[in-house]
Amino acid sequence: MSYIEGVSRNQRMLFPDAIDEYIDEDNPVRFIDAFVDSLDLKGLGFTRAETEPTGRPPYDPTDLLKLYIYGYLNRARSSRRLEAETRRNVEVMWLLRRLTPDFKTIADFRKDNKKAIKKVFKEFVLLCKRLNLFGGELVAIDGCKIKAVNSKKRTFNRRKLKRSIEYIEKQIDEYIRELEKNDTENKTQNKPPKDIKDKINMLKDRKKDYSKLLKELKESGEHQISLTDPDSRLMVSNQSADVCYNVQVSTDKKHKLILDYEVTNKVTDLEQLSGMAKRAKDILGLERVEVTADKGYYNSSELKKCVDSGIVPYVPKTSPNVKKKTEVPKPEFCRDKFAYNPKKDVYVCPDGEELSFWKKVIKDGKVMKTYRSTYCKECALNKECTKNPAGRIIFRWIYEDILEDMEERINKEKWKVKIRQCLIEHVFGTMKRNFNQGYFLTRGKDNVSGEMGLTALAYNIRRVMNILGVKKLIAIAQAMKEGKENIITGIISILRYIAKKLEFLTFLSLGIEYNGI
Repeated sequence: MSYIEGVSRNQRMLFPDAIDEYIDEDNPVRFIDAFVDSLDLKGLGFTRAETEPTGRPPYDPTDLLKLYIYGYLNRARSSRRLEAETRRNVEVMWLLRRLTPDFKTIADFRKDNKKAIKKVFKEFVLLCKRLNLFGGELVAIDGCKIKAVNSKKRTFNRRKLKRSIEYIEKQIDEYIRELEKNDTENKTQNKPPKDIKDKINMLKDRKKDYSKLLKELKESGEHQISLTDPDSRLMVSNQSADVCYNVQVSTDKKHKLILDYEVTNKVTDLEQLSGMAKRAKDILGLERVEVTADKGYYNSSELKKCVDSGIVPYVPKTSPNVKKKTEVPKPEFCRDKFAYNPKKDVYVCPDGEELSFWKKVIKDGKVMKTYRSTYCKECALNKECTKNPAGRIIFRWIYEDILEDMEERINKEKWKVKIRQCLIEHVFGTMKRNFNQGYFLTRGKDNVSGEMGLTALAYNIRRVMNILGVKKLIAIAQAMKEGKENIITGIISILRYIAKKLEFLTFLSLGIEYNGI
């Protein structure tokens, strides 16, 4: 039995005359083409959206935007890879009409239009909203650490800098002792060995650079400084430390589409909940929205901001730190073991005694109510409960009822916390695994934010294609494109009509003046 044989490479073949015949009617590139053509790139702030009267003609930003959207949908993000695709990929040839911009032009487009690219993502979100693809019943928020263009060796904190300076000083001392030893053994040699002298000068220069960085850290109040990408930070991700950005994302429950994103360099998620939730609420246009997040977002101040803004949070409480048996208080006497009685405004300790209100104090920047009992000194469990000779003191935030109401909601509707993983964890998994976008290619927070806009846009486009089908989505995009063209045509017609009227009035006025009227 023979194998399936191909056609000889020297065999002449007849290909279709038009490249359009290579692209199926339901090919996603047709949607990309129609969608980008329907956008007002000048209004979105793209550079070179209007050509200059003189100079060399630039590439149309419409074509470069189409190229980037196609690349991010097909695991081709780098400018050199996109340049190669313009010369070998039939779909890209069709999309760009055989244009072949060089990699520098492609890279500069992403760098120069970072803010406008994020607006394109927002335009697609608005399209999804008009298509009723958002339910608004539940929003999930989570953060993901994505690697930056900066190695751990090029990131420093105060402790690392001090340790490096101390190590350099020891190295310099060792080289100096080696020089002194060399001088005593060989007195006829007037000059020290050149290699040792060069090493000492190199170490002194490095110490000077480290001292300068340490001074900058102290003056700025920052905890870290990165040399390659100054905005990136060393963060713990998947049980290991790496230089990353913390990308915040909110998704809607109905179809798991991304509502909004934000690129931050905050190491934790503690201060991110209210801002992301408010923007999601504004995008959905609702007066009230429910939001779920993991334990990393449990921050009493952020939760209060959410409640004040008409947002109902579902954030599980962080587990208390369980101390060793030899430490005080023991686990059985932690604060969560003290039950609060709202009617009496007292706390009941594990031994059954009541701790009544004492006074208000400021703790961690919040107004706290303190509770204590005079019975503590006589209690046999006093030494296991507290180290305070005056007895155990319980602190209660004046808005603690917000946290208690949320805990009660979670106990009644635990599924809203459990479903969080299904709503948003797979979003990051799809980006990293399917799109191969687990690391950034650009530097700087603004540039990274624009790059993340392309990633989020590609994810939403892929999801909507799976939901509505490519043919229907192409029809919608073409309708948008035709609508834009009709509006432009209408405006041009109105302007022509006005121009004709003005010409007639000018002619009439000239005739009046000629007749001497």
